[in-house]
Amino acid sequence: MKKARSQSLVVRLGLIAAAIASLVTLASCGGSDTGLAAAAPAVPVVQKRPNILYIMADDLGYSDIRAFGGEINTPNLDALVQSGRILTNHHTGTVCAITRSMLISGTDHHLVGEGTMGAPADERKGLPGYEGYLNDRALSVAQLLKDGGYHTYMAGKWHIGSGIPGSASGGGQTPDQWGFEHSYALLGGAASNHFAHEPAGSKNYTDDGQYVQPGQPGQPGGTGGSPAVFYSTDFYTQRLISYIDANKADGKPFFAYAAFTSPHWPLQVPEPYLHSYAGKYDQGYDAIRNARIARQKALGIIPADFTPFAGVPEKLVSSPATVNNGTANAKYINAVHSPAQGYSDYGPGVVDKAWSSLSPAEKKAQARYMEIYAGMVENLDHNIGLLVQHLKDIGEYDNTFIMFQSDNGAEGWPIDSGADPTATDTANAADPVYSALGSDNGKQNAQRLQYGLRWAEVSATPFRLTKGYATEGGVSTPLIVHLPGQTTQLPTLRPFTHVTDNTATFLAVAQIAAPAQPAPPLLNSLNGADQNQGKVVYNNRYVYPITGQSLLPLLNGQGASVVHNAPFGDEAYGRGYLRSSDGQWKALWTEPPNGPLDGHWELFDVTVDRGENHDVSAQNPSIISALIQQWNNYMSAVGGVEPQRPRGYY
Repeated sequence: MKKARSQSLVVRLGLIAAAIASLVTLASCGGSDTGLAAAAPAVPVVQKRPNILYIMADDLGYSDIRAFGGEINTPNLDALVQSGRILTNHHTGTVCAITRSMLISGTDHHLVGEGTMGAPADERKGLPGYEGYLNDRALSVAQLLKDGGYHTYMAGKWHIGSGIPGSASGGGQTPDQWGFEHSYALLGGAASNHFAHEPAGSKNYTDDGQYVQPGQPGQPGGTGGSPAVFYSTDFYTQRLISYIDANKADGKPFFAYAAFTSPHWPLQVPEPYLHSYAGKYDQGYDAIRNARIARQKALGIIPADFTPFAGVPEKLVSSPATVNNGTANAKYINAVHSPAQGYSDYGPGVVDKAWSSLSPAEKKAQARYMEIYAGMVENLDHNIGLLVQHLKDIGEYDNTFIMFQSDNGAEGWPIDSGADPTATDTANAADPVYSALGSDNGKQNAQRLQYGLRWAEVSATPFRLTKGYATEGGVSTPLIVHLPGQTTQLPTLRPFTHVTDNTATFLAVAQIAAPAQPAPPLLNSLNGADQNQGKVVYNNRYVYPITGQSLLPLLNGQGASVVHNAPFGDEAYGRGYLRSSDGQWKALWTEPPNGPLDGHWELFDVTVDRGENHDVSAQNPSIISALIQQWNNYMSAVGGVEPQRPRGYY
């Protein structure tokens, strides 16, 4: 019992300082008549606040890692689960930049500049909240941690601003400007080549706020560079380790953000991972997906009676767009304009074949794509293992809070942008192209190799659709948390959680209070509205406060089992959802032809149908009506604007 209590105290993050009591110092001074000095007062020894290691994968699907039902070899994440715990109901934004803006700021992406991923090209361009980078109304968790006494490090994908001070874009957008003491950042959403080979003069990467070109002489991966070969996942790991080691002697805690770009396209990975899954996926989509579902049920990720999403119906040809699509006369159906109001237009569908409809050559190419993807995931796991082992080697593991997740659902970008990919797959199945797939071609640009719609559906198992959608397959990701001092696996947690909760949790771990002083009123001269409504003051700026909820009470078993008990909504690219305050209902809007052709909002009882198979909106008109109104209220509150033409980011 004593051991259990001791471990419990450690697991609870050591947030209460230890004290040394009843110590008496013996005097050693010659000539003292008493031989004893007066008893010295007890000296409190304050335990260093926990380090924080936050690991984000890029476009990793819900079921890809073994702990969430996958067949890919991920022993290091398995080990993290065995000394941590799983959260099965974690949510993000629909795409990378949106999620990352909410992670850093702790609040809704519309408020802080990423209403879409980058500035929109439609009628919303130039509107507040659609700047396409983290705006000056955002807090930064890195800045808060740095100001609170933490070292702050970041290596990997940034994707929420590219301008350095003095640049044409005005600067102030890179990690060094948002509180990261050291950072090596891929500024955009994707690398053209995971092995770098950047052209001279490119501005895709920064090293502590200065543009650099990995692959060039003197740079990582270039002549005379270090390491001799640049592969993104390997490099970011070693760079983060070097940051941690550089300041470990000063005793300050650190926040390390490992923002990996794996397994985002282009599909590339070095040996031995490039060929370690040969033949693994020759059975095709359904066999792999069904095996994952069975493992998920056996692991308790989903209940035994869970009904997975049935899958997207096969489409051998693209469904046609309406006649006015793409013309000045088009009146597009969106979340606020229905056919009943005279809106009837939408775009074309995509080709989406079943495995049984593929030719032998197509099957060969498709299986190879997934082999390379799996190799990327295993390499990612290997590097996560290096990070964790290094913490152990330097004696910091037992005082580190570790969180792992993906930034959104699996990447379902259709090969050939939705046209029939037969020609592409057939060409990729023939040598010399086939043998070189996924390798380092030594060029500045890799083949933009993707694994397409059906493998993304497999990665999203057991949920509906993929990245870019507000469906569970688009916004549900694996989440693993390890508490300082934890040595055994704790029970799986199932409450709805969100990426903004991560931000609040990091501050709670660090014992740093979020800014809460209300900003003074600032009236708009045109309409009298208070432009500072809801904002707080931080560093002489008026910013939106962190709205996520700390997960520490949930993780420590000290609080209620419900994290969010108010309606929760989101929108991106015109697609939206609203979760009811009691967590039972999810209203969902998706544009046709991916969503209902009549443009209605769907309704799902996610307590029994998280797979989103059964739209019950027709049976519950009052419920769906109330949720739509709540979604409209949400959009007004965050300054969201429904686009005239909703469509995916690709």
